[in-house]
Amino acid sequence: MIKRTMQNILLEMFHSFPVVTITGPRQSGKTTLVKMTFPDMAYISLEDLDMRQFAEDDPRGLLSQYENGLIIDEVQHVPELLSYIQTVVDKKSKPGLFILTGSNQFEYMHSITQSLAGRTGILKLLPFSFAELYGKNTSVYLEEVMFKGFYPRIFDQNIRPQLFLSSYMESYLERDVRSLLNIRNLHQFHRFLQICAGRTGQILNMSGLGNEIGVSHKTIREWISVLEASYIIFLLKPFHRNYNKRIIKSPKLYFIDVGLSSHLLGIENFNQLKTHPLRGELFETFVVIEFLKYRFNWGLRNNLYYFRDNIGNEVDLIIETGDGLSPVEIKSGKTINSQFFKGLQYFKKLDTKNVKTPALIIGDIVKQKRTECFVYGYPFVEDLSEKLMG
Repeated sequence: MIKRTMQNILLEMFHSFPVVTITGPRQSGKTTLVKMTFPDMAYISLEDLDMRQFAEDDPRGLLSQYENGLIIDEVQHVPELLSYIQTVVDKKSKPGLFILTGSNQFEYMHSITQSLAGRTGILKLLPFSFAELYGKNTSVYLEEVMFKGFYPRIFDQNIRPQLFLSSYMESYLERDVRSLLNIRNLHQFHRFLQICAGRTGQILNMSGLGNEIGVSHKTIREWISVLEASYIIFLLKPFHRNYNKRIIKSPKLYFIDVGLSSHLLGIENFNQLKTHPLRGELFETFVVIEFLKYRFNWGLRNNLYYFRDNIGNEVDLIIETGDGLSPVEIKSGKTINSQFFKGLQYFKKLDTKNVKTPALIIGDIVKQKRTECFVYGYPFVEDLSEKLMG
């Protein structure tokens, strides 16, 4: 069983808050994480219909059975239970009473903020990070990494990625999409997912998506919101400062799991990624989400942006910290080209006071400090995250 980095901050929060709330995509390992961290703590799942009925009919009776703390899995199925949890928390007034997990930000987090504001620490668990899964293994093929993705079950149970990801999408469409949207044509929504996968790492154009699929801009906005709420995609916001430049204001779209985007693109083996036209975008997706995982695994907020102006000057990633700004360029090639530094140099001149040493991530296994920036290969993204973010 692979130890998760988040276990450290989970333990700290457990001893600091009466409730710890863990959210994230389905099959990201939330249940395994809490059971590994608290093996002696009572556990119930509201996926169980009998337990769900009990929670709905007699919430006080249910909670009274667990005086020494309780893990409640998929708590979003009975949002009314949170008000009764609040009562217990306020009465006992001590840390480490409940651990709650859930997979849907819309239903789950709205109820949490309504009932448990100020009483809960909140964590977001994404699928495995590269460091959790491979350590600093420089012999693993980049194409294999992007093909398999990072969902734990693929590795825990040695399931072929195609089989797992196909089943994952079917269950996602049936459960999350139908529970949140009144979609009669699931085939049309699946096509929307495939088109989004083809645009991972690119600026989101809702009008273009709507025209291609044949639905309204409003519908696309709703569908994008559902993908974001169920942790299928991540929207990277543009970085805004008063640079006297016209800045692109639309977010960039990334799939949370690069393996899922590869699957939706119809990639059937990792060798196809060597020459695939979207190889660069898939590599960028992998790297951006690794930075996001690093932040979330330590209980930190998202501090990631991108920069692009109206004449094409661009930096793939801007990391904003209390020490300043770290621009990061992401290139899937192994050979360093002078053009790789163009965006970094432009942005550094644009904001010389705030920009720290820039960084370049490439599809190789190098790790070096050059005059103009740090250069790191893909196995060392977490090392670079630590260096840039602290």
